[in-house]
Amino acid sequence: MPRSSFSDNPLLRVSRPVSACSRCRAAKVKCDGKLPACTACEKAGRENECSAANDQFARGKERSYVAALELRIEKLEKRLAYARSRKASVAQHESEVPPALPEPDRKDSLATIKAAIYRKAARKREMSDVNSLMSDFGFLSINATTRDFEPSMGNMTFARLVLAAASNDPLPDSLDWALPPRQDAIALVQYYMTNIYSLFPAFPETTLYTILDQMYSFHDRVIKDSEYWLVYMVLAIGSTAQSRVRNDDYYLNGLNFVAQALRHADRALMPGYTTQIQSLILLTQYSMLDPAHFDSWHLIGFTSRAVIDLGFHQDPPPEQLSDKVVLDMRRKTFYCVYSLDRSISMVHARAFSFTDASTNVAWPRPSSFSRRASITGKILSGSEPAFLLFQLRRAQSHWYQALFQAEPTPLPDSSSFIWQMCQDMREWAEALPNSLPIGMRELFDLELRYSYVYCIAPSARAPHMTDYGRLLIFEHAIAYLDRIFEVSHSNMKTAFYTYHDALRVFFMASQFVAVLRDAEDLLLAGVTPPPPLVEFGRAPPPPLPLRPGGPGVDNLDRSLGCLEKTARTLAKYGERWETCIALRQSFEMISSELMDRLRMRKQIKQRSPQPHHAPAPMPKEMKWVGVDVEAMLRGNSSRS
Repeated sequence: MPRSSFSDNPLLRVSRPVSACSRCRAAKVKCDGKLPACTACEKAGRENECSAANDQFARGKERSYVAALELRIEKLEKRLAYARSRKASVAQHESEVPPALPEPDRKDSLATIKAAIYRKAARKREMSDVNSLMSDFGFLSINATTRDFEPSMGNMTFARLVLAAASNDPLPDSLDWALPPRQDAIALVQYYMTNIYSLFPAFPETTLYTILDQMYSFHDRVIKDSEYWLVYMVLAIGSTAQSRVRNDDYYLNGLNFVAQALRHADRALMPGYTTQIQSLILLTQYSMLDPAHFDSWHLIGFTSRAVIDLGFHQDPPPEQLSDKVVLDMRRKTFYCVYSLDRSISMVHARAFSFTDASTNVAWPRPSSFSRRASITGKILSGSEPAFLLFQLRRAQSHWYQALFQAEPTPLPDSSSFIWQMCQDMREWAEALPNSLPIGMRELFDLELRYSYVYCIAPSARAPHMTDYGRLLIFEHAIAYLDRIFEVSHSNMKTAFYTYHDALRVFFMASQFVAVLRDAEDLLLAGVTPPPPLVEFGRAPPPPLPLRPGGPGVDNLDRSLGCLEKTARTLAKYGERWETCIALRQSFEMISSELMDRLRMRKQIKQRSPQPHHAPAPMPKEMKWVGVDVEAMLRGNSSRS
């Protein structure tokens, strides 16, 4: 059938039924999904009562979903091409210079007016076409639970929609690509498992090792597209996470792995399966390391939507899922998405994809976080960092929603709320196990200080700031920026540091500059204001962190050193991510005046005369028994 006639006579059947009609479902008989009435209803003479349970195939919406989308895209592409050609035509006419006439007569001026009217009308038509085209994109809705997507070159699959929305620069073509040596692949997998999987256990660990073994042993078993995607994306993340300079070997190898994974995207990201959520989690993790090619904000939005569509944001009834292992894996997958969504939303200062009130998922069992130490199969026991990270994200989510996502009206007692949130996070930090790896403990310490500053900073719901709060931001920001400077310049590749850490550095430095501008004399003088008074039974303000070097350290030198280290940190990140160059330039712009003022203070302090101290009193003359002191002064050592 030609494409032009399809819009008048759309297909009235689906390639496979999404769900049985209400009558067949009640009778528990097989439904072939034929439209407008299934075969069972036709035989029973109940054609008028046949209705699908899915709104996409209810009466009045019987068109094949994929075919309708394909036709809509074809129409929009034609309209877009027409709008572009008209724009080019109008621009060409406007650029033409009319011939200079010695004496324009009445006809010439009338022609000029007509040409101006024509150009104005053409611009109006162009704007109307573009506005109509953009509004039509709103009709391109995709039901993420539908499985009526068959990958082909002519169809719009869910994977292609995701990649079109979340991709930035195109990936380079990987020609003559082959799997790396097995030992290299194992090293990348172990790095991923140690530093990333321990924070985001989104898939069964044994599944990864089994697929990797089959890929290198050329097993007869057919490997699925979602399984290829899993291995390639783990290798991509494990390699890119170790990159330190843009376009180094780690980064380029990661690009090759991603390019291989995208060959399997259509089925790996196919809606309606748990593997879709797991595949989107991996792509989101990679996007946090490679913002030049993928947008993490859009990807976590698609991932969260898939979680909600599959119902992972609610625990199933006990009778539906009695297997505790499967239930734990389902819960860990949800909290991986939850953790990524909270982290990405906060660093971009945007709303969460879903609220805490819409979720009801219990914690996975602590025993489910035990995992294999390596491919050798040794089991690690104890608390996993992922469970601790989930707990911190839950605390962050609570105060972020209350302070930044609720109605912009001041809280009745904002100070008490903030002190309570800080106490909850401090208790979480004090309960961290001693067995926690050093790299993870350092990562959690940075997260805690970042959370303190974010929570205490002024907002629409807590607009008032006390001097004690400014001092807390001052101390925690310095501690954070000094430590992240060491992490960024260290050659140790531990924990999971991404492009978002550069955004956190910029945020913390901005808050540091803001409190110094508000209370420069107080903070530089080293005076500790008294903590605010609280009612009995309320959480007290958090204590000040310990200063390195003791209480006598000069805050002027600390502030200058912190600002200089921040610029160097952003410059170091700029070697890895090009967008960090703009961050450094923005930071230098907002901090230049402050740094000049602090340097002037230091020069004045160095030029001012130091306070005169009285000379120390001479010791009293000491009588030594049996020694002639005068003789010693003369150079003799005779005894008296």
